[in-house]
Amino acid sequence: MMIIKQEPTNLHNKKIILMNLLKRYNLKFYITLLLLVAFQACNEDDIKTYPPPTIADVNVNFYLTSPDQANLLKATTNGLFPMVTNSNFTINVTESTSYQEMDGFGYTLTGGSAMLINNMSTSSRSELLQELFGTGDNSIGISYLRISIGASDLDATTFSYNDLPSGQTDENLDNFSINPDMSNLVPVLNEILAINPNIKILATPWSAPTWMKDNNSTIGGALLPQYYNTYANYFVKYIEAMAAQGITIDAITIQNEPENPYNNPSMVMSADQQKDFIKNNLGPVFQTENISTKIILFDHNLDNPDYPISILNDASAKSYVDGSAFHLYAGQISNMSLVHNAHPDKNVYFTEQWIQAPGDFYSDIRWHVRELIVGAPRHWSKNVLQWNLAADPNNNPHTDGGCTECLGAITIDGNSVQRNPGYYIIAHASKFVPAGSVRIESNTSFEFPNVAYKTPDNKIVVIVLNNSDVQKSLNINVDAEPISVTMPAGAVATFVW
Repeated sequence: MMIIKQEPTNLHNKKIILMNLLKRYNLKFYITLLLLVAFQACNEDDIKTYPPPTIADVNVNFYLTSPDQANLLKATTNGLFPMVTNSNFTINVTESTSYQEMDGFGYTLTGGSAMLINNMSTSSRSELLQELFGTGDNSIGISYLRISIGASDLDATTFSYNDLPSGQTDENLDNFSINPDMSNLVPVLNEILAINPNIKILATPWSAPTWMKDNNSTIGGALLPQYYNTYANYFVKYIEAMAAQGITIDAITIQNEPENPYNNPSMVMSADQQKDFIKNNLGPVFQTENISTKIILFDHNLDNPDYPISILNDASAKSYVDGSAFHLYAGQISNMSLVHNAHPDKNVYFTEQWIQAPGDFYSDIRWHVRELIVGAPRHWSKNVLQWNLAADPNNNPHTDGGCTECLGAITIDGNSVQRNPGYYIIAHASKFVPAGSVRIESNTSFEFPNVAYKTPDNKIVVIVLNNSDVQKSLNINVDAEPISVTMPAGAVATFVW
């Protein structure tokens, strides 16, 4: 009986609690409703309004390339502001501290590149060369070229300027002729020189004529000592023949990749052999013939800085040498500083780096800008050159045994031109940093590798990479106008004051 009496009592209590809750929330509902009515009754003129914040103009030109290719050397103001106090990394540019003068930025105009360009229609070729070598708003201002003495592996076939039937020799070089270059390379170079008469040209042999070599082959082998003097005169005849065509050879390297016996063409040359050739043959012959063309050592990977250092340690050889050239298929870019520091009175150059077809825009842009566009000049290089300027859609032409995956900075298909990662990598420097610019001091970091210059017309140029996988902001403290800027992940930017 006790249990039967308790059930109605509990039910009654629950109803009372529920009614109290409903009253409480109804009261809140009516209060909210009254407030809404009151706000609606307000005159709109009584509500204060505020203008949007104003952003001060920044008198800095900002050019951006982003890995998603939404920005390709694009002039922009997005994310650019006058510098404000913040905790972001700051690049401090010091104009009063200067380093090396730059000779330029560019590519190798291989025989294959010249052929593809020369086969374009007159109007298409003219338009392309103006874009590549001009200084207008739509041009990228290439200021340095490397060309091959004889064939490189990116010619359609191997050749030298003194090819002979097997068993014959020509120590007087009576049969010397640059005729193989007259069809494409020389005409294209002359069109380029009409656009930029001051462009610097570096010439490099991939091999001596086979009859001068110990294996009588275009692949590998070494220069026979009895032909050292003949080969020195081969260089002289080449320089003079190009000069007769209106083409000044500013510098030569003695051998492309002297430690690589596998390419076609190629030739090996040890440091001792190169030293002996310079001090006993090439240097004296250049001096006797009044050849002012610079002699540059090595032209191979940065994993062997001892190769050029050992030659420069010989005072006689050193007296004929301007500097040393490097590639980065092995080693570290910082090794350029090792060579500079060992002989600070001699120059260093960066003369080749390929991009493997089909290319990866994100990783190619980041690696090449960080290591070459920023890294090489920060380690004293006077230039930065990518490998081949042009190839066709199948990465042709190339020799039998030459590179089959070398992506050109541009791909030429008839009169159509596709711009690849190498185009934008070099353009971020060549367009804004002309020959004669001087590198100036700027601090750097892992996340924001950078390099700064003062140009001949007193502009300040800073090239920066966002070396991270996220969007980041930074400051650039330049006396003329300090800025704060936000850069997309993996993007490269050039700023001009």
